[in-house]
Amino acid sequence: MYDSRFFQTKLGQAAIASIAAMAMFVALSSQVQATPAMAANVQCETVELA
Repeated sequence: MYDSRFFQTKLGQAAIASIAAMAMFVALSSQVQATPAMAANVQCETVELA
């Protein structure tokens, strides 16, 4: 799909970094288990927009 010369450019290196970051996010987020107890502890303000 891409030539190996593409990955030697700044844009190609940015693409590799982006792919690596997305893969790392997926790997780390799949290990986090959200439970109802965690959701109950999260405090957030509600704001009414007029």
